[in-house]
Amino acid sequence: MITKRLISLIYEAASIQRWNDHIRPWTGFTELDKQAHKMFYAYVLAKCEGEDVDMLKLVEGGIFEFFHRSVMTDIKPPIYHKLVKEKGPQIDKWVMEELRDDLGKIGGGFFERMERYYAEPEYSELEKRILKAAHYCASDWEFKIIYSLNRETFGIEQVKREMTEGLAACDTFSGFRYFMGSEYLKDFLSLIGKLRYQQRWAKAVRMPQTYVMGHMLVVAILSYFSALEIEPRPCGARLVNDFMAALFHDLAEVMTRDIVSPVKASVKGLDTIIRDIEDEQMKAVVYPLLPKSWHDEINYYTKDEFASKIRIDGKIIKTTSDKINDEYNDDAFEPTDGEIIRACDHLSAYMEAYLSLSYGIRSEPMVSGYEHLLEQYRGRVIGGVDFGRLFEYFRLDG
Repeated sequence: MITKRLISLIYEAASIQRWNDHIRPWTGFTELDKQAHKMFYAYVLAKCEGEDVDMLKLVEGGIFEFFHRSVMTDIKPPIYHKLVKEKGPQIDKWVMEELRDDLGKIGGGFFERMERYYAEPEYSELEKRILKAAHYCASDWEFKIIYSLNRETFGIEQVKREMTEGLAACDTFSGFRYFMGSEYLKDFLSLIGKLRYQQRWAKAVRMPQTYVMGHMLVVAILSYFSALEIEPRPCGARLVNDFMAALFHDLAEVMTRDIVSPVKASVKGLDTIIRDIEDEQMKAVVYPLLPKSWHDEINYYTKDEFASKIRIDGKIIKTTSDKINDEYNDDAFEPTDGEIIRACDHLSAYMEAYLSLSYGIRSEPMVSGYEHLLEQYRGRVIGGVDFGRLFEYFRLDG
């Protein structure tokens, strides 16, 4: 069961500022955005490594590390890594106890696997190496931006050396070497990095500010947890697809920027035109940066992203999450719960409005968006997941 406190904890990462003892861009340098970027790096590194990677363990490892880092707040990386090196087991035990009440309620043995992840070095060993490399790559992307602004900052050259040494230490699997030699893949992840600057609700003053990149990770985590609530337990491919499709669901906005729903709905047929433009831009800008063998999967994640779907003999077939539960909950069908991803996308927008309103920052878009979404999901169940309950958690009059 997804608890109110767990959803709130996810959003705390949006207020943790990174590099906050350096001159840095004000937008997109939060822990939430960094962790989102890290998961895109992890996906690319895993694809470079090949079939030996257990994508389910990679996804869960990324979620485990997200919550671990969120609990440890904004400790500077050198201090954090020193603490982990010298007092790792004790710190991990403390973090587990902090998270037990909420993550322990998630279905499918999720918390038990998190305990194994931190207690057993050999558990998810390859996936841990990939996530470590993804962490350093995402941090290095940030550092290259702030380095030129901090030439006179004390210790900046030491940070540069540590960053270089950290990346070098990640050269422990062939996929890392393949990635480091590919300028195209680096450009792809740099392009995705622009989503860290694209503000959500651009015309509304809010607190905390959130950006498209972080929003994508929030939707991915919520979609994953929602899938774990489904009975019977979803197959592995369905869990991976629900996370990854949610993570990629706004990828096209790196070319078009965030076009809010009222604008899309204001002119008949505009939504279709925008979709066509997004498809054209994906083909012209994104796919040339990726190996052709990846295109089909990225297309599956990003096209009709809010439709529940399966594959049969290579053909994508739209269906419902209820029907997936009854007939297609099997790896062979590669099921994806687009309906659940859409509900989590709306829950994320609802939470952004709720947090701003609860801080006393009101605007007409915030109020109308909040009220509309609360009413839209009142008592609503999708694929066996009670979204009405999740929205009711955050009633302002509750």
